[in-house]
Amino acid sequence: MARGHLHKFGGSSLADADCYRRVAHILLTHGHSDDLIVVSAAGKSTNFLYKLLNLRDTGQLWQEELQVLISYQQTLIEQLLSNEQARDLRERLSTDKSQLISLLSLEERNEYQISHVVSFGERWSARLMAALLRESGVASSHVDACSILVADEGAVPIIRVDESRAKVQALLAAHPNERLVITGFICANSQGETLLLGRNGSDFSASLIASLADIGRVTIWTDVEGVFNADPNKINDAKLLKSMSLAEADRLAKLGSPVLHSRTLQPLFNTEVSLAVRSSYASHTDFTLIAPQSSSASAPVVTSLNEVVLFSFKATADVEPLLALLGQAGLSPLAYWSLAQHKYELAFTLESQKQVQALLSRQTLELGIEELQVQTDLGLVALVSADAELYRKSFARLLSRDAKPVYQDGLSLVTLVPQGQVSLLTQKVHRRCAGPRMRIGVLLLGVGNIGEAWIDLFKRARLGLNQDLEATVELVGLVSSQKAFIADQSVDLDNWKQQYEQHASEWTYDSLFAELEQLSCDEVVALDISASASLTLQYPELFARGIHVVSANKLAGSGPLPFYRELKQQLCNRRLFWRYNASCGAGLPIQHALNDLRNSGDTIEAVGGIFSGTLCWLFENYDGKKSFSELVLEAKGLGITEPDPRDDLSGRDMQRKLLILAREIGLAIELEDIALNSLVPDALAELTLADFLARIDELDAELLQQYVAAAEQNKVLRYVASLDKVGGKLKAEVGIQWVDRNHPYANLTPGDNVFVIRSAFYQGNPLIIRGPGAGREVTAAAVQSDLVHICRDLLQE
Repeated sequence: MARGHLHKFGGSSLADADCYRRVAHILLTHGHSDDLIVVSAAGKSTNFLYKLLNLRDTGQLWQEELQVLISYQQTLIEQLLSNEQARDLRERLSTDKSQLISLLSLEERNEYQISHVVSFGERWSARLMAALLRESGVASSHVDACSILVADEGAVPIIRVDESRAKVQALLAAHPNERLVITGFICANSQGETLLLGRNGSDFSASLIASLADIGRVTIWTDVEGVFNADPNKINDAKLLKSMSLAEADRLAKLGSPVLHSRTLQPLFNTEVSLAVRSSYASHTDFTLIAPQSSSASAPVVTSLNEVVLFSFKATADVEPLLALLGQAGLSPLAYWSLAQHKYELAFTLESQKQVQALLSRQTLELGIEELQVQTDLGLVALVSADAELYRKSFARLLSRDAKPVYQDGLSLVTLVPQGQVSLLTQKVHRRCAGPRMRIGVLLLGVGNIGEAWIDLFKRARLGLNQDLEATVELVGLVSSQKAFIADQSVDLDNWKQQYEQHASEWTYDSLFAELEQLSCDEVVALDISASASLTLQYPELFARGIHVVSANKLAGSGPLPFYRELKQQLCNRRLFWRYNASCGAGLPIQHALNDLRNSGDTIEAVGGIFSGTLCWLFENYDGKKSFSELVLEAKGLGITEPDPRDDLSGRDMQRKLLILAREIGLAIELEDIALNSLVPDALAELTLADFLARIDELDAELLQQYVAAAEQNKVLRYVASLDKVGGKLKAEVGIQWVDRNHPYANLTPGDNVFVIRSAFYQGNPLIIRGPGAGREVTAAAVQSDLVHICRDLLQE
């Protein structure tokens, strides 16, 4: 049966006796009896061995420094092991000292002898850790990786995979139920001579051996908790990633992540081995798990390099062969740009500069490379995610004019900037793209026809909206006049009716506000799709609690002027938003148009129109052949009028809408400043609905008389709202007008609204906006549009 786990510990995890004890505790509490362990040299032992070689080669005294290193190892042995175990390791250490003296005393040493000197640190660590585990009562042996990893020589040793796999499998078979502590960083050629695996060689050893041994998971224990979505030393609110795909981790490593090295990850591709990055100093904390062959996207990660080198040149030949050569040499660019006129720019790490320059020199003639320039005053900022495409616009918006255009591949967005801009841009990208997504909760006040239409619309639009906004917009509450349901984890849009029926309860404003206070949302937007006067009176409290409002309800925008001014003042005092386009014209962009005209410097002189779909329908169909009262009853039967038709016939609704538009263009007026000529005679206004309907034919004589008189002048009757600033005086009224048959008011689709705007820019040819001004779908669309505008405003920096 394949073993399940390999643990790797670096030098910082083995720096002193306490560190060794901590590692032993981890292995005994987080491991199993047949785990594999790969270890680096303790502390700075490898650096010390290189120092001894340098002292010898420069003719300086090295014997005393060697004794310091041997004493360090002796101290670890004495502090960690009992006499019997310690005696064996002391004897081995004495033999090693003699061998080191012999090697360092040679006049000249070949590369194998140098590698052998450097490898002693890993051998000491493996012996000591195996002995410490035995001291703890578990079966354990140390293994020299030179006995199992065979490689061909090159700039970096090339592992003979099949041969090494066979040796690893034989080793495992010979040591069942035993912890094996294996040296990292080293392997051997076919003659058994020591080779070094190079930078991050111990991590590479761990992932390589795990793949050869068919291990399920390899854990790299280090001095950090795992991979963060930004460098926690530079970004205060960087968050630990609990998981990421192998492909994402590899791209992050190639872009300079200090936690991972791309070479470490290569043996894991096309295997079932997962890799965990954990802290040996805090083994109880969360960690990062890198999953094999995973296509799922983790949270985006921002990384940066303070220094990169940029090669710029012209090439007469195709540059693709050059990119292939660079890849084969392990020198793939961090990013590259194809510019006009056969110009190219390739970015690399500084440590790759000499190798890249040499390769380019060798290819100069073949590729026709000219005008080669090298720039070293730039830094790199990148975002890594399997969903990188979703962040491109936000990433690009943050770039200064000095930045390189965004380079994008399947997993990352990369730019180069002057070195002085790296830190600030990294912070901006993290805040915009990798920081916690803003959660915007939506409270729906009114769950009738329009509310239901809005939920259907929101359900279809939500995914695209969240991607576009790079935020999370969720429905968190449903409120009717009787019951309320607040759901902090968001309402299930597919089953909202059932949830509401099962969980909604009676409410008061105090209880509702108390529940809203408990929501874990960054912002809350209330959608008032009601005609409730009492709800309108709560707008100041909504604003006081930091809740934004979208109104289809007309009563707030057309309320008493002091109340309206109080609301506007609250918005000015805080970063709050109130939009109410749906309160007048439903989805027609009348308020957008008025604001755009004012923002352009235009002066609006007059606004008028037919703002009632019901009255439009009645007068478009009224031809004198059928009485007006018959048309009203027909419209009531079709559901075109309100349950009480007087709510439409009174003109009060159009009066309120005209007041909203008047205030939108800056006029400080009250509802009473707009003359209202109701179609309902005073004698019928106060009757019960039944009595009114019984006497509704009393409307007919006056309207027929007006119809005939207008027709004699080739005009038609229309119920119109108009506001005109004539000679500096305001004239505002709502009532019947006689209009020419070619007037914009005269030929509407029954049920439409029309708005006519005259301004300094639109004099002889006014601006006309026409279309459905009522209806559940268009009103819901207007509410959704206002919601999106507020969300965009909230997400602006």
